[in-house]
Amino acid sequence: MSQPEVNAVKAAVPAAEGASAKLHAGFLKNNLREYGMLISLVAIMVLFQVLTDGTLLRPLNLTNLLLQNSYVVIMALGMLLVIVAGHIDLSVGSVCGFIGALAAVLMVEYDWHFVPTALVSILAGAVIGAAQGWFVAFRKIPSFIVTLAGMLVFKGLTLALLAGQSVGPFPVEFQRLSSGFIPDPLGGDTLRTTSLIVGALAAAALVFFKLRGRARLAAHGMEQEPYAFFLVKNLFFAAIILFFSYLLSTYKGLPNVLIVMAVLIVVYDFVTNRTTVGRRIYALGGNEKAARLSGVKTQRLAFLTFVNMGALAALAGLVFAARLNTATPKAGLGFELDVIAACFIGGASASGGVGRVMGAVIGAFIMGVMNNGMSILGIGIDYQQVIKGLVLLAAVFIDVYNKNK
Repeated sequence: MSQPEVNAVKAAVPAAEGASAKLHAGFLKNNLREYGMLISLVAIMVLFQVLTDGTLLRPLNLTNLLLQNSYVVIMALGMLLVIVAGHIDLSVGSVCGFIGALAAVLMVEYDWHFVPTALVSILAGAVIGAAQGWFVAFRKIPSFIVTLAGMLVFKGLTLALLAGQSVGPFPVEFQRLSSGFIPDPLGGDTLRTTSLIVGALAAAALVFFKLRGRARLAAHGMEQEPYAFFLVKNLFFAAIILFFSYLLSTYKGLPNVLIVMAVLIVVYDFVTNRTTVGRRIYALGGNEKAARLSGVKTQRLAFLTFVNMGALAALAGLVFAARLNTATPKAGLGFELDVIAACFIGGASASGGVGRVMGAVIGAFIMGVMNNGMSILGIGIDYQQVIKGLVLLAAVFIDVYNKNK
């Protein structure tokens, strides 16, 4: 090789390294919100783990953390689609409490089996969502007004249904929806082997499907995240799944409600990223007029997001009632605030068209870890509300700032 060629190669190496660094920096800048939320969750967990002298990540407390936030995560999945579509639902807490009361009356006072009770309850939630969605989508009444009215209506109906008293207890089989754990046929004494194996399979499945998805994108010549980011992110998620599976396996294993949440997260992540319906919901929230002119049936799509929200609020009501083992007139009070906050903290835009399933889940757990950690530290509910409000305001401020920038 001649000297000029050698010099050209030497000059090309720094240029390639500079281009690679620029590509990584650009990708990180464009996806700062997504990675920032994940880093924030890890930082908050580490902070409270230190401040609570290791109490936060003890298996018992970790199990309680999952149970306490299960209904918020479930409703956040539905709320995300509503917000992405450009709307809001303030009634989810009241619907959650109403469905719990309905299930209690059917099982305790009318001796219904828990399976038909659950089916009727979820159907009732979907009907409630359909009623509200009809006013929003087809009568063009602002969703804020419709769902504010729904919040008041179903608070009143819950009081009427329960006659102002708590109703319970529930059958043991129904309680297991929230307080049960997956069985351990392998019979571990100090370690729930089945739960650990399930966690390992979930981690392996995550890595496999992400690799397959990346290969599919590469085959079609589509833009991908830098390999270093892809590798670190997915290995981190796999390690987290294994770590938490091990911690839970040293107690009672994986809660049933965790399996329900995991299935819902996978389904909604697939719907939003891989289906026509998911893409149309984002188009609807991004620019409704353009979506309608493109042939998207925007009214029906908005209607369906509220039907979906009602069904998930009903499921969350069943989970919450099963956890308490009773239905109370005040059940669901303030849930809508935590659910909406989880979506906005997780990256959803207040103007619609932006938001990710994993972002909403991360946002829900940020709120949950903060609640749990502050409670362990003995911080009063008054200051907890102040801190949560400031965190929500900061998240929305960052979203608006980045959008204007």
